[in-house]
Amino acid sequence: MSELTSMLNIGKEMEKKLISVGIESPEQLIEIGAKDAFLKLKQKYPNVCLVHLYTLEGAIYDTEFHRLSEDTKKELKEFSDFLKI
Repeated sequence: MSELTSMLNIGKEMEKKLISVGIESPEQLIEIGAKDAFLKLKQKYPNVCLVHLYTLEGAIYDTEFHRLSEDTKKELKEFSDFLKI
């Protein structure tokens, strides 16, 4: 089992938060997916924002979060906005 910080975009602070919601490895993050991981984080840490969701998606696909496609960003923004309702 690798450390989450071995993934692109995942720093120590994000790793701590992910571990606190039961996501302890890159394999678990990939399995659960960015949206479900974000939902778990949002429940425990209400101040997580859209950038956190981008960060998770980027980590899963091994790309810098600001290099996600516009379609992916749009889809993730819609998901994040939906959670605010």
